[in-house]
Formats: sequence, C-alpha cells, structure tokens
Amino acid sequence: MLLLFLVIVGLYYAKVFLMPLTIGGILATLFLPFCHWMENKKLPKGLAVSICFITLVLIISIFVFLLGWKVAELTNDISLIKQKAIESFTQTQEYIFTHLGISVNEQLEILKSEQPSYSNIMKMVAGSITHIFATLVLVLVYFLFLLYYRSHLKNFLLKLSVPSQRAEMEQIIQSATKVSQQYLLGLSKMIFCLWILYGIGFSLIGVENALFFAVLCGILEIVPFVGNITGTTLTVLVSALHGAEFSMLIGIVIIYGIVQFIQGWVLEPLILGPQVKINPLFTILSLVLGELLWGISGIILAIPFIAILKIICDHIEPLKPYGFLIGEIETGNKRNLFVKIPK
Repeated sequence: MLLLFLVIVGLYYAKVFLMPLTIGGILATLFLPFCHWMENKKLPKGLAVSICFITLVLIISIFVFLLGWKVAELTNDISLIKQKAIESFTQTQEYIFTHLGISVNEQLEILKSEQPSYSNIMKMVAGSITHIFATLVLVLVYFLFLLYYRSHLKNFLLKLSVPSQRAEMEQIIQSATKVSQQYLLGLSKMIFCLWILYGIGFSLIGVENALFFAVLCGILEIVPFVGNITGTTLTVLVSALHGAEFSMLIGIVIIYGIVQFIQGWVLEPLILGPQVKINPLFTILSLVLGELLWGISGIILAIPFIAILKIICDHIEPLKPYGFLIGEIETGNKRNLFVKIPK
C-alpha cells in the first residue's frame, strides 16, 4: 500500500514531466507497425523514423488547419451570435429581477466586481497557448527518440530481469505494445465512423456547420463518457445562439441518443472488440483517478494505462490476483450470472 501511495504521489507531482513523455510513447507505439513495415522494405531505420515523424506532424497540422478554418467560419456570424447572446442576457436579467428582486443595476455591479480584468484574461490565454505549444514540442521530440531507440529501451528492460524471466518480460512488452496499438487503432476507426454518423444526422436536421460539429463530437470521444456529451452540448448551445428552433435542438439530442446506441451496441463490439478486458468498475475508477492526477490527459490515457497494468499483473505471479480483480468476470457457463465459490 505504501508503494502504491508513493507511485500515485509521484505521478501527481511529476505530471509536467511524465505527461508529454507518456503521450509521446503511446503515439510511438501507434506508429510502430508503419515503422516496422518500412524497415522490412529495406529502408534505413533513421529514414523510416523520420517519415513517421513527418507523417505525425502533417496529421497534427491538417487537424489544426481544419479546426482554425471552421472556427474562422463561425466568427463570420459573430454579430448574429452577439445579438442572440444579448437577448438571452436581457431575458435572464428580467427573470432575476422578477423572481429574486435584484435590480438590473445591482446585477451589473455584481458582475463587474466578479469578472476578471481583460489583462488577466489575456495573460491566461497567452499562458495556455504557450503551455500547449511547449507540450506539443516535447511530445514530438519524445515521439521521435522513443521510436528510434525502441530496441535499446527494450534491451534495457530485458537486462533488468533475471535470465530465467527474460522470456516472460519480453512477452509482457509485446502484449503491452499490442494492446495499446489495438486500442488506439480501434478508437481511431470508431471516431471515423462517428464522424459519418453525426455528419449524416446533423445534416438531415439542418444544423449549421454540421460537418464541423460532427468532427468535434467524434474527436471528443477520446475523452470517455464526458467527451461526447460535451460535444453535443456545444452543438446545442451554438445552434441556439444561431436562432435554431426548439425542434432542431431536440433533434440534436435525439441524434446523440441514436449515435450512442449504435456506438454502444454495434461499433464498440465490432471495432474495439475484447481487446481491453477491464471490468466497468475499474474502468470508471481509472478514469476518475486519471482526471485527479493529470486532468483531461489523464482521462484519455487511463484506459491504455489500466490495460497495460492488467497485462503486467497477469504475468507476475504475486500480482495475478490483482489482474483477476481488474479484469472482466469470466465463467465457464455463460448462462450463469454468478460464479459458485467452492466450500
């Protein structure tokens, strides 16, 4: 228990260092098959790694360009959005005055005293942009070197283990790499399918910038449970500010429900499959702990982390009970819901 506590404390306080390193490592794992394929085609290792690096930079650049382009399109309607926001703000002021007895002037004084200054907002925005850019640079650097020195790192881990356990250690490394690749590739395929489903649904009911919101809802799926809800909420809010009718807002929510049904009962079983065999309790616990330690990044990385942890536990004899605890409930007879414990 003391060791577990020290690990959790270390993860929390080393967040700034470990988070970019972990993201870079997972991205490197995702590009491993592509890199191996090029090396098998007799390309030098350095050239293969460089092509992977350039490919990742291009993917990020295209995503940022498309996001900026769509945001720029939304800003063209800023006057309409501002007008709708003012109307909503006025209605809110009247409601507060009618039901709570707080005059408009008193409301404005409260808002004026509570709102941050313009300079503070600009400092926060500049600081956030700088932090994101610095983290992105570190992720790319770690990605490049982890992919290039992967064999060296693997040999280091093998040398740490005693000769009789090196085969077991190699199996752990291969299994952890495989489950990370399968989860990330499956998640990418599912996000692509969600883009299509949301795009068709939002277009049918006439949502403005339907493609942008479809991509947004799909991308936010990388944040389990709350990501898709956040994307749908943003779609409803922006559509309301654009003056959408109430029936369209209800339609957006219905589209969300239909897509979630298809995702849960069709896409996840077919695409993700049984690659990450973690029971729902520890899935939720890992997400909560990930958010507490590393915020949004922790939520994104929680499921691959817990899956790798289960693999490690399954291959180390003293830790096998913990691997059993984390994993799904398996019974010999699938018709039974409970496992009979022998007396």
